[in-house]
Amino acid sequence: MTFSWESQPMLLHICLFLCTTGVVSRQFQLQPLNPAVLQGSNVQFRATVEGNWQIMTWDVGGLLVLTVPVDSNVTSSSRQFSAGFCSVGNSSCVEFTIHNVSRRDAGPVICTVQGDYGDKTAQLNVQESGTVNILGGNVTVDQDQQVEFQCVTTAWFPIPTVSWTQDSHAINSTLYNTSSMADGDYFNSTSVLKFQAVKNTTVECWATVSALTNPQSSSVSLVVVPKPTDWTVLIAVVVSFGGAALLVLLILGIIFCYKCRKEKQSNYQDEISRRVRTQSQISTVSAAGQANAGFEPDGQTSVAPSELTDSGFYQANGPIAHEMPDIVNSDQTGNGYNSAQHTLDGTGFRKHRHVTIV
Repeated sequence: MTFSWESQPMLLHICLFLCTTGVVSRQFQLQPLNPAVLQGSNVQFRATVEGNWQIMTWDVGGLLVLTVPVDSNVTSSSRQFSAGFCSVGNSSCVEFTIHNVSRRDAGPVICTVQGDYGDKTAQLNVQESGTVNILGGNVTVDQDQQVEFQCVTTAWFPIPTVSWTQDSHAINSTLYNTSSMADGDYFNSTSVLKFQAVKNTTVECWATVSALTNPQSSSVSLVVVPKPTDWTVLIAVVVSFGGAALLVLLILGIIFCYKCRKEKQSNYQDEISRRVRTQSQISTVSAAGQANAGFEPDGQTSVAPSELTDSGFYQANGPIAHEMPDIVNSDQTGNGYNSAQHTLDGTGFRKHRHVTIV
């Protein structure tokens, strides 16, 4: 598409008019364009104008609050607003100040330079800082225990940015969670931090807004108590060895008792056998001492059965015949004992009868 002055007669006439009269649109600058300040503080704007100008006006919140003539006194609607002249190189400037800023001052701030300069608009942000507090105060926990901290921010505008540090080192944001809610014209926030306690440390919660030069913070101390020595493994080993030792001792005790019982049974059987043999020997000796019924005294060839006593000894018919006591039956402990029975014959002489017990 080809541009032709003949096709745009109106533009041609305007250009010719401006060039012949020497009037062109002039510019000026306004700084800052998007300031953020805390409520109660002062904020300052600077308008820099190139060339000659006559009147400058300032509007805050849709209201004309100040007029600045280039060659006369500044007119203000309130003591909250003031202005002063300054110079930057070949340009002139005006510094406009809002004192003791409040939330109602937030919004557009418009500077207008009459003539061909037009106007410039800045957006004023008024913020408020509230309080920060870590609930619960200092904490003492066991080592490796999960610990939780809760930080509460109250009466902030806008929503504050909350962060945590541990011993002045920033904590990864994945370890805490922050939520906010409106409370009238303000915002309250709650941030919960969780991590595993390893050592003594200082935990800090920080809250800030863009207008706050130094963030507000709250800190607490975390005291970590070392875990007691874990004796589980040692106890298990001791119990295992102790159980094995007790088992060995039990087995040895059973073997020992079994041997003692066997020896006792063997000794008992030996004693029984010995006693049986002794009784047998005694019975044999007793039989040998009582069964000598064929004994005949000298001078007598036969003995009538009536003349034998129950003990098997001969008894003389005469008054001088005596029966010796049964020494064998009265004393059975004399192995190899030689006993003698004495009788008297008819002449009065004593006869001896010897019995040998084997």
